[in-house]
Amino acid sequence: MLLAVLLGPLNGAEAQNGFNIPFSQFGIGSSDLPYNLPSAYSMGGVVYTRASRNTINPFNPASYASVEPESFVFDIGVNIQSSVLRNDINKQTDADGNVAYLTVAFPLTKWWKTSAGILPYSSVNYESTQNNYDPLTLSDVKTIYAGNGGVAQIYWGHAFNIGKRLSLGFNVDYLYGSIVRAITYDFQGSDSTFMTDSRRQKNTLVSNLVFDLGLQYLQPIGERYTLHMGVTARLPRNMKLQDKSLVYTFFAGGASEYLFDTIFPGPGVSDTYESSLQQPLSVGVGLSLERNDLWEVALDGYYSPYSGMKYEENVDYNIFGTSALRYGSNYRIALGGEWKGDQNASSYWSRIGISAGFYYNSGRLALELVDGTGYHLNEVGGGMGFSLPMRKGKSVLRLSLAYSSFGNIDLLRRDVFTVGISIGSCERWFSKRKYN
Repeated sequence: MLLAVLLGPLNGAEAQNGFNIPFSQFGIGSSDLPYNLPSAYSMGGVVYTRASRNTINPFNPASYASVEPESFVFDIGVNIQSSVLRNDINKQTDADGNVAYLTVAFPLTKWWKTSAGILPYSSVNYESTQNNYDPLTLSDVKTIYAGNGGVAQIYWGHAFNIGKRLSLGFNVDYLYGSIVRAITYDFQGSDSTFMTDSRRQKNTLVSNLVFDLGLQYLQPIGERYTLHMGVTARLPRNMKLQDKSLVYTFFAGGASEYLFDTIFPGPGVSDTYESSLQQPLSVGVGLSLERNDLWEVALDGYYSPYSGMKYEENVDYNIFGTSALRYGSNYRIALGGEWKGDQNASSYWSRIGISAGFYYNSGRLALELVDGTGYHLNEVGGGMGFSLPMRKGKSVLRLSLAYSSFGNIDLLRRDVFTVGISIGSCERWFSKRKYN
């Protein structure tokens, strides 16, 4: 099944709307966090020490402490992407656009700030076909693998200023969404007396809470430099999600399908059951050096026992067979730099910021095929961005470019080119006007 789903898209299958992402067949889909935010990939994925008065960073909740008193920050971004799937023989190109995130932040008191927002957590979108000859029926069988849906993340975060140098924060993240996967067996022979078309279908409903902790600390070094440190942790959780499965045979007549016989669930067996979803403890650490709000260089490191969440189907009847997914250690390192521009300069061009960086992600996905061949799939990428000040520097328009490469060309490699546009608006909403 794995080779059919991964390689099938390169052999003439019709892709669904949006990206065809064969790797999204596993778990609860493929996640691009934190690289779905233009402000993150414009600096190579560096996120743990970043904080700004006009940019919201949900990847370290302690960063909300930088929101200015009496201000309201609104941050929104969109992505336009082109994806190329390729192996050593064929390739396929897709393009898509989407809202990357929508976030807000504002102060509750001088020392307590809050933020809320929504961003995509994972996506499932694949479709491919495989044609085989069945010696039992003496006919060709067309097998169609398809899946769509995804999971979104709504967060509500709080940050607290502990003195002038230390800030602490936490996020409560609500993950929700639905995923539909199906395998359809279409018998092509003219004599189908003994074999009818069949389908295995599973709907997965995700509705869970996870929690993030964050810390940021700054240490002045002389009069010109400041050292920033950031630490984040996503707490481990064993969660439940709901699956609803159906295995059946059917007749196809024109544009309609007629159910013939239900294979699963059997008599007295429910089609709905709970499966498990395990979130491991993951830790991120960042270090950056800044000079007088002019420039900054930053380094991030990340570790998790495995990438994403571990999904296990709790049903005796295995709907899709044994998964090729293997869980292994996941490491990420990112290095970035930014010239912030001189916000006090009279020339607009001198106030424009420029950033760039790159990252390497090891162990994002590990697969083992039926023949015992193993693949340890890594990811590399980088990006750059431009910050264009608006309204005397309180708000900013960001233009970002990014590239990432994931996978192995011996199996399947996915190259993605991204153009991002985001706006961080910082307005004074909570101050009373004074008149002379």
